[in-house]
Amino acid sequence: MNEFRAAVAKQFPEDFASSEPSDLETYGRDWTRVFVPAPSLVCFPRTTDEVARLVRLANEHKVAVVPSGGRTGLAGGAVARNGEVILSMSRMRRMDAIDELGMTVRVQAGAVTEAVHQHVAEKGLTWPVDFASKGSSQVGGNIATNAGGVKVIRYGLTRQWVLGLEVVTGRGEVLELNGSLEKNNTGVDLRQLFIGSEGVLGVITEATLKLTRLPGQLDVFLFAVPSLSSVLTLFASARKAAFTVMAYEFFTDKCLARVRQHRKVREPFATSSSHYVLLEVEAHDREGLDSWFADLVERELVSDGTLGQSSSQNQALWTLREGISESLSATGFPHKNDISLPIHALAAFCAELDAVFETRYPGWEICLFGHIGDGNLHVNIMKPDGMDTAEFLTHTHEADRTMFKLVQKHGGSISAEHGIGLLKKDFLSFTRSREEIEIMRAMKRVLDPNGVLNPGKIF
Repeated sequence: MNEFRAAVAKQFPEDFASSEPSDLETYGRDWTRVFVPAPSLVCFPRTTDEVARLVRLANEHKVAVVPSGGRTGLAGGAVARNGEVILSMSRMRRMDAIDELGMTVRVQAGAVTEAVHQHVAEKGLTWPVDFASKGSSQVGGNIATNAGGVKVIRYGLTRQWVLGLEVVTGRGEVLELNGSLEKNNTGVDLRQLFIGSEGVLGVITEATLKLTRLPGQLDVFLFAVPSLSSVLTLFASARKAAFTVMAYEFFTDKCLARVRQHRKVREPFATSSSHYVLLEVEAHDREGLDSWFADLVERELVSDGTLGQSSSQNQALWTLREGISESLSATGFPHKNDISLPIHALAAFCAELDAVFETRYPGWEICLFGHIGDGNLHVNIMKPDGMDTAEFLTHTHEADRTMFKLVQKHGGSISAEHGIGLLKKDFLSFTRSREEIEIMRAMKRVLDPNGVLNPGKIF
């Protein structure tokens, strides 16, 4: 490592690397807060060339490198705990001019998601990858985890909005993949290998993003419903209505209680309910929207409901949903899981999950919320007061195994959004077959033969 440090100091700018304890602590972890970070060095490249030269140097000295973006992941994918070198993309934030005709923009991987939104909104466009952490997350990390978020039901996953990539492989080779082409049927689409690969195959340094028009007027509803089955019934009704569903989110009363405790927001309805639905729509027929709302009330499909009357009211309703993750962490110690199920299996899965926790872990608080329109559930187990953290994590590891068996039974995935990282690699076989895993290992050997990129993640 000393020889590697000396080479970095000689070959790169003076401010390229840091071993300051505060930097090691900040850049060595993600949002999991489960693993103790222990990187040896943090490097801050500004260009793809610097990334490539650093990776080649890491190969020469057999030094492990962990790519690092906004570190908003929840699977330990950006954690360095074994003396690795952190490769932070935080200085690679360039955003090029917008191609209005082609509706694309090229950005460096460290560009913050919300900054990209603001950059392209000036031309009436958007990159429709959106989630609560957009103010911190970076484009490269979004792509490396194939991030989902709150608008998947309308726009799909991140991979649908990436036309081209510039990538540095584990060998230190620079690949320019697909450019800004919509169509390119010339063999295997290598770009897709790197989307969702969590930095184990290569480091994404730049991306050409596909854009779409900004939506028109958005209306935001909040509904109180008595059960998860009611959440799904309401979803079926919304999908058939004469408007475009932009987001369909749900959360339980336990989530709302944590948000109210942390943010001091008001109870949204006079009478509390066990489940809540936030629905955002783009409506071109105002009378049709009002008629649909009135019909819900008349048929008693909802216990209560409200429609935001201004942008500030819409934001206040969104805060009840987007403030959940922050509030859970601020008011307790949550063990987080993000899983996905076929939508038709959600009710049966949740019923079985409730039965498991009531039998094996009575009294535990489970805060459940998610993007119900794409089958994504966020299962948060809150550490009981007075229980030692290490004991709690031992119990949750056992609980995860039980839950993932249910996920497997219902044809789901153990990770919907945040990837496998360190936290879920013991359970990868619950979603992927032995043959699939071996193919992924083979790709790793080809693109990163010395295993320098993000070692110990996924596999």
